Amino acid sequence: MKVRKPSVSVLLNTNVICDHKADPKSKTTVLREFDVLKRLRCERDTIVGFEYFKSVANSNSFKHTSLTYQTMIEKLGRDNEMDGVQYLLQQMKLDGISCSEDIFICVIKSYGRARAAELALKTFYRMQDFGVKPTVKIYNHVLDALLSENRFQMINPIYNNMKKDGVEPNVFTYNILLKALCKNKRVDAAHKLLVEMYGKGCSPDEVSYTTMISSLCQLGKLEEARELVMRINPAVPSYNALINGLCQERKIKDAFLVIREMLNKEMDPNVITYTTIINALCEGEEFKLAFTVLAQMLRRGCDPNIHTFTSLMKGFFNKGSVCEALDMWNHMHNDDCRPGVIAYNSLIHGLCSNGNLKRAITVIETMEINGCPPNATTYSTLIHGFSETGDVEGAANMWNRMITSGCHPNAVVYTCMVDVLCKNSLFSNAHCLIEKMSSENCPPNVVTFNTFIKGLCNSRRVDWAMNVFHEMKNQGYSPNVTTYNLLLDSLYKEGNFKDTFALVNEMSERKIDLNLVTFNTVIYGLCYVGMIEEALAFLGKMVVNGISLDIITLNTVINAYCKEGKVRTAIQFMGNLAAEGCYPDTITYTSLIYSLCEQHSLSDAMVFLLKMLNDGLSPNFVTWNILVRTVFSKTDSGAVCTLDYIVGNGYDFRTHNT
Repeated sequence: MKVRKPSVSVLLNTNVICDHKADPKSKTTVLREFDVLKRLRCERDTIVGFEYFKSVANSNSFKHTSLTYQTMIEKLGRDNEMDGVQYLLQQMKLDGISCSEDIFICVIKSYGRARAAELALKTFYRMQDFGVKPTVKIYNHVLDALLSENRFQMINPIYNNMKKDGVEPNVFTYNILLKALCKNKRVDAAHKLLVEMYGKGCSPDEVSYTTMISSLCQLGKLEEARELVMRINPAVPSYNALINGLCQERKIKDAFLVIREMLNKEMDPNVITYTTIINALCEGEEFKLAFTVLAQMLRRGCDPNIHTFTSLMKGFFNKGSVCEALDMWNHMHNDDCRPGVIAYNSLIHGLCSNGNLKRAITVIETMEINGCPPNATTYSTLIHGFSETGDVEGAANMWNRMITSGCHPNAVVYTCMVDVLCKNSLFSNAHCLIEKMSSENCPPNVVTFNTFIKGLCNSRRVDWAMNVFHEMKNQGYSPNVTTYNLLLDSLYKEGNFKDTFALVNEMSERKIDLNLVTFNTVIYGLCYVGMIEEALAFLGKMVVNGISLDIITLNTVINAYCKEGKVRTAIQFMGNLAAEGCYPDTITYTSLIYSLCEQHSLSDAMVFLLKMLNDGLSPNFVTWNILVRTVFSKTDSGAVCTLDYIVGNGYDFRTHNT
């Protein structure tokens, strides 16, 4: 575990005790402001710097100024030593030293970095005690601190207060407000704010438009984003935002048209433009076209960066082309691109995904040699790799290596470790690790609990899983639809319908939307106990909720009807769903054929066998076994002729494992 450095002492004694017995002839060296500032700025250790600051204050050699206070406050703020910052502010007030606007901006920025927006706001309100009048610059920093923590409800009151104080917002203010509205998916309100900007004579800049275009694209409003680009005189970042939105929706051709439009306007696409396109092409495994774009990029004098090569490398890894991916990695070095931790993590992830865990481990040593220390993502990727192979010892060694290196595990790393422990049935250890997370100031999240619950359910420890579920709620964590789906599936398999229906009702009470997995799980459980009518009612609710049925839904109901001998109803049900676009597969036909054979309707079974083949579906081993056993046990000449007909028309049984 990384040892946290001790907090600096905020006790600052400014009452100088004079020693009247001291030699009156002794002289005290007088320090200049320049000397103190130089010492403070050059000192790398904040604790040592603060000790020096205190020693100067307690001597007769120098009286701190507004500038020395500001320098010390900045150093403390960079190290998140905010108790010391607040103490120095109070000391300045006691000493009658004027506190400038820059000092308050420094404090507010420090709170913003420390993710303490409320304390930044409290500091803002304390300004009047120091006789400092807020300006648009300070307002902007407060708004930005609130935005960084998504404190949307607190932003509007501050903005209204700003207008009451007669402080005119500038383009930076409006851009912060635009980001807040767009993050909150209030694009219409953001449009109105743009109009307000024009009305106040404050022209939107490229940040304003890029924010709007990005938000429209994220909401899937690509046409509106395109129209906005057409109405303005966009800069390259705005075009890049539109191209990124198009690529996210896999509209690559439209993205190329936007690039052509840029070139027609004599605008040079930059490395972000090309890399966005290359990344989208690699995700679609269109490598030939990706390299064509790379060639065009080089021809236009735009050098690829580390992200360009990383996109190509990730694409090859996803395809399973490890050699090509490693070639891209080597290009990063050959083209003077120094890989950072993100590139290294992509390399490690690709190697782990392709089963090359040993080589992935050696990458850590390379990172350390090249001065790029592994982070929590690096270790979580490797621990997940060990988890996939069930190697608990390897995962534990990697965990210990992480702790020894001083890298503090985050929730993702803990969750990966919980996963590997569960796969090795070490549930008590996994539970202890989850309990330890809170004490280590890294509380578990819903994914952590779901991982533990899944492990317990897979090992048929449903009672324990239910206890964890209740424990999770008691500690203030909200289960999501995945949590409920895991428990519903296990409870159905155990025949515990009382708790199952209670969970479904609880989901409704908590207003948790049931997804396709939930509906399929419940329908399967109802069909399993022969409650087909109830299952169909639940299926109707599924349709009303706008969730499309899939092949699992179809096969579940078909199988239930067939088990009850209602094969004709099953056939009708299959026809109705086929009309809605949900087509049968091999399992569907096999269930029908089996049921027809059980009812001695061999000729009908053969009809469905032919229909199955005509639909381009291949009977499997089970299908053929059912038919062959039934046909020859009944010595049905018509059925034998049908089988002869199928073989005579070129259907080779051997290609289907028969």
